[in-house]
Amino acid sequence: MEITDANLENLARFLQQTLSPELETRRQAEKFLESVEGNQNYPILLLHLLDKDGVDQHIRVSASVTFKNCVRRNWRVVEGITDKIHPQDRETVKKEIVGLMLKSPEQIQKQLSDAISIIGREDFPDKWPDLITEMVAKFQTGNFHIINGVLRTAHSLFKRYRHEFKSTELWTEIKFVLDHFAAAFTELFIATMDLAQKHAQDLKALKVIFSSIVLICKIFYSLNFQDIPEHFEDNMATWMAHFLTLLGVDNKLLETDDHEEAGLLEQVKSQICDNVALYAQKYDEEFSSHLPSFVTAIWNLLVTTGQQVKYDLLVSNAIQFLASVAERPSYKNLFDDPATLANICENVIVPNMQFRTADEELFEDNPEEYIRRDIEGSDVDTRRRSACDFVQALCKSFEGPVIQNFTLYVQRLLEEYTTNPTGNWKNKDIAIYLVTSLAAKAQTQKLGITQTSQLVNITDFYQSQIAPDLQSANINANPILKADSIKYLMVFRSQLPRESLIASLPHLVQLLAANSTVVHTYAAHSIERILMVRTAQGTASVTYADIQHLASSMINNLFGAMEMPGSAENEYIMKAIMRTLSMMQENIVPVIGVLLDKLTVKLLAVSKNPSKPHFNHYLFESICIVIRNTCKTNPASVSAFEEKLFQPFTDILQLDVQEFIPYVFQILSLLIDLHSTGVPEAYMALFSHLLNPVLWERPGNIPALVRLLQAYIEKAAKQIETEKINGLLGIFQKLIASKANDHEGFYLLNSIVEHMPRDTITQYLKQIFILLFQRLQSSKTTKYIKCLLVFFGLYSISYGPQSLVDMIDTIQPKMFGMVIERLVLIDLQKVSGATERKICAVGFTKVLTECPSFLQNYEAMWPQLLQSLIGLFELPEDKTVPDDEHFIEVDDTAGYQTAYSQLAFIGKKEHDPLAGAIPDAKLHLAKHLEKQAAAQPGKLQPLIAAGLQAEAQTFLQQYCQAAGVTIV
Repeated sequence: MEITDANLENLARFLQQTLSPELETRRQAEKFLESVEGNQNYPILLLHLLDKDGVDQHIRVSASVTFKNCVRRNWRVVEGITDKIHPQDRETVKKEIVGLMLKSPEQIQKQLSDAISIIGREDFPDKWPDLITEMVAKFQTGNFHIINGVLRTAHSLFKRYRHEFKSTELWTEIKFVLDHFAAAFTELFIATMDLAQKHAQDLKALKVIFSSIVLICKIFYSLNFQDIPEHFEDNMATWMAHFLTLLGVDNKLLETDDHEEAGLLEQVKSQICDNVALYAQKYDEEFSSHLPSFVTAIWNLLVTTGQQVKYDLLVSNAIQFLASVAERPSYKNLFDDPATLANICENVIVPNMQFRTADEELFEDNPEEYIRRDIEGSDVDTRRRSACDFVQALCKSFEGPVIQNFTLYVQRLLEEYTTNPTGNWKNKDIAIYLVTSLAAKAQTQKLGITQTSQLVNITDFYQSQIAPDLQSANINANPILKADSIKYLMVFRSQLPRESLIASLPHLVQLLAANSTVVHTYAAHSIERILMVRTAQGTASVTYADIQHLASSMINNLFGAMEMPGSAENEYIMKAIMRTLSMMQENIVPVIGVLLDKLTVKLLAVSKNPSKPHFNHYLFESICIVIRNTCKTNPASVSAFEEKLFQPFTDILQLDVQEFIPYVFQILSLLIDLHSTGVPEAYMALFSHLLNPVLWERPGNIPALVRLLQAYIEKAAKQIETEKINGLLGIFQKLIASKANDHEGFYLLNSIVEHMPRDTITQYLKQIFILLFQRLQSSKTTKYIKCLLVFFGLYSISYGPQSLVDMIDTIQPKMFGMVIERLVLIDLQKVSGATERKICAVGFTKVLTECPSFLQNYEAMWPQLLQSLIGLFELPEDKTVPDDEHFIEVDDTAGYQTAYSQLAFIGKKEHDPLAGAIPDAKLHLAKHLEKQAAAQPGKLQPLIAAGLQAEAQTFLQQYCQAAGVTIV
């Protein structure tokens, strides 16, 4: 693509169409942009367009978003996958993007800042060392639009330091940043604080200055997260003095009339609370002298800050700071006075647990956001969660006094509620939260509360205060208390008696019909979580027998809840459906027709505009469960599923609904697996489309496509036309060239070797082996070697060991000896997975005992190979990886079959080609050694005696005794 006005106009037109309200127009424009994404100059054209005068602002913003997304998808170079960004374009982008970002309007500046961060993650600092110096130089401009652009980019670039695992590379990068950035950054902070004082009465200037201070405080957090840098330790007094000053700023000009949105002053104070909490938690020795001042300042901040929503994050972070201090034994003395604990309860905990009008509005008007904050532990910390965390932190050091003190408040709150339930329902709401905070000592998302305080009787509280709300006949009364009660049941599900869980289920099923979105969502979530509770023995606590009488109404009410306004794509309801169907197993067969209709209708609806990934995932999981459980009882019913699902699946493939295509491939593979022999013609018509290179360019498709092709090969090898073999092997060649996907190539190859007719692929075998050795020579990784050894073992089993030796020796004379010496003897121990190790054991046992040329040509290696086989049985798996190996971020446990299964209920495609034939590989080795010894009397025993280590000889004797054989 040339950089011409015509191309810029054309690109602008398609960007305009991506904003169209017409779905088809949008999709066609998006497809066009995707098709030209790999053209040279495409990213440069986008940058020119977003900087071009006269272009509408919305198109320029669209160009910036499209550029960022293009960079996100394609900047990382993955071996074996075509690089869509030309090397010259990469250099041009890095040369122009910083300057362009700094002069752009804020909306575009933010997009380009994110793009710089994405590029920086891959190229900085090694391939982009001058990025920091270019940014730091802009600090001297005095232009705060430019300075804020730099700070925004620095924040975007450095914030990953908050969550990355420690490594030499990470520490090297952070040191590079600190060496080139930290001093100028501190100077900028000091200068900006001076400007804040000078312009204290100039609102316009203050807004710009405090925007900078917010970003400076965020960057400080990122740069200090991994460890305290020497520069910041040396300059701690300066930074902390300014932080204290900022916590005390009360400039009326910076106050906003907005009660919802946090202003700049709130953002600054909130981030400072985060910063000093980090220091209190991680660097208390260095920070200890500053801490008392911050405890005082933040306490004063808490007791003087209002209840408005705009202060929520500030209050939450302030409480979290106090909680982090309370957890540290060295600061215990700050809280051990009973009067202090009473003060905390009365002035901090209870006020910030109150259910405010704003919370009530969120509950009713934006239930999705309420749920996200309340039970998902979202990034937006709530006052309530922080208050709960503070209670739990205090309980670690003062459990008895805290519970005694707070229990009085709980009793008083419940008494006030009892006197006037309608008017004082908020008192009970606070009481439930307080009890939950006091009782919970440890919890996980999977199990809920796993450890409770012995000083709080959670079962008594459940029976007296929670169960009555759940059992109320009026399912729409007191929705907030209903939600609180369901949540209490849900979080304490692992601690409450089994009888209470079972007794609660009929009431939860009724509550699925509640009008409140939060209530029926919590009811669905609670049902799903209860069905996951396990006994001490690991079995399901609640079984189908316990809910048999409820099953029908549970399914009906769950589907009914999705008909409620706002819950059409409710992921909690869909997950509860999935879990209920899984628990019912073959008991779903009588209602299979209705179930499949409902699921198919929902699939057709969401495929038009996929927007809820979790909901969609659980929907496809549910379809899997229905297919598996039905066909387990009635294998012939697979055709009924095909009849029902083929049309929506065809629509998804034709419309190229990218989010759903991997799911469709997986379910098609499941349906093929359920055929006993051969597959219907409709599948074969699809086969050639699966070899289309475009499908394989999307990384998310690859595991599902490989699994689908494996299913075809296993069930319909004879139906695959000979001319399609080249396409199949082309896919294998593409996969094997990629470090990220080579294991997928082996899964495909293993299926071909095991199931395809030999005469069909014999002509290709030598070229396959040559490709395998070329990749081994050019790019050897531990994962690749493990896969290669499993393939050799499988080939030996399927085609015979002599064929394996001859094939490798035809590529280069005596090459098989090098394979044994440099691969098998060194790396056999690294093979992982029971089936994979068994394939290697049996395959190389065949080489050892059924291949005369091996003993004849490589006699010295014979006892060494036997030693390696015994080691494979008796030694632990060797998990070492060479220091210089390029580590690929995929599951490094490669094996015979694909471990990938995006849909859990399809199940891992486990297949043991030796199942039944060879139950025990050790006995198999002993029997075949006896057979070989009998064919060559007196030959093996001297080799074993001289070449096998004493311990290995002992193990071999044990195998022989167990097999009832002797080697002579």
